[in-house]
Amino acid sequence: QVQLVESGGGSVQAGGSLKLSCKYSGYIYSTYSMGWFRQAPGKERDGIAAIDSDGSTSYADSVKGRFTISKDNAENTLTLQMNRLKPEDTAMYYCAAAPQLYCSGGYCYRSEEAYWGQGTQVTVSA
Repeated sequence: QVQLVESGGGSVQAGGSLKLSCKYSGYIYSTYSMGWFRQAPGKERDGIAAIDSDGSTSYADSVKGRFTISKDNAENTLTLQMNRLKPEDTAMYYCAAAPQLYCSGGYCYRSEEAYWGQGTQVTVSA
């Protein structure tokens, strides 16, 4: 049974930084990609960063240059380093693993099949 557990969310002032972690367990195919999504109240869940099985990364335009996704296969941990945070980054953040997950042309896409974590809240105050 695959489990993904996010941590590291919290409250921070604009311009600050946070680091999110996603500890995953269970069998995830080595070819799966992983990524981070976020959902603000009343809005859809949007992808913001992806990393494929080869370690290639891609980002949504909204976070490019500010956020960095990385993965430690030995520790089964996916991380998202978030710098220069803005109030519009306020959302629930989710990690996911999917057969296809990538960002292109400023947006992120995923296959319908995906494993999800329960989310961690990030609040950025002005």
